Amino acid sequence: MASSSTTPGGAGSRPPALRDRMRQAMRAEVAEVAIRLFAEQGFDGTTVDRIAAEAGLSRASLFRHFGTKEDIVLGHLEGYGHALAEALAARPEGEPPWTALRRAFDVIIRDEEESPERTLRLLRMLCETPSLRARHWEKQLHWQTLLVPEVSRRLGVDPADAQDPRAHALVGAALACLDAAGAAWLACDGATPVSVLLDRAMETLAA
Repeated sequence: MASSSTTPGGAGSRPPALRDRMRQAMRAEVAEVAIRLFAEQGFDGTTVDRIAAEAGLSRASLFRHFGTKEDIVLGHLEGYGHALAEALAARPEGEPPWTALRRAFDVIIRDEEESPERTLRLLRMLCETPSLRARHWEKQLHWQTLLVPEVSRRLGVDPADAQDPRAHALVGAALACLDAAGAAWLACDGATPVSVLLDRAMETLAA
């Protein structure tokens, strides 16, 4: 779905910000189609060709925007990693790293609580689909690499010191709390706000 014109200033050219918004909108539309099909037929029972056809794309076009079938559902998590890192870096100086991590997670929590039904559908698919869980874990490992340097800085630790586990331990534990809160939120079918559940999980380790 790329523009047919690549000439700067040509009739078909658009500002990069506009192209980015169009690309994001297209990706979101394809994800919605895929999630609907997965709900109807199951993740393994839905082919990439079917998703592409329903979305009005060729298979090749779909794979230009999504690296894998799993990324159609989880591709948005890549952006979360950078948003989390930015939110963490923006927290006040002197704020304890654990508190700063909790507040950085509000980036995710806000989106989940704004679209609870969609997020709960995604969580159910994660629980039911091993390949999605594995891909989700890969993306969380990437989040960890993005968050560790700032936590290290706040701890006064050299992020290049592989013998000091403190920053990795804090980030890994915080992400585990995020997963635990999501599992509890799914178990109660969204009855308790996920922000409350995350607070409970992280406060337990802070006690």
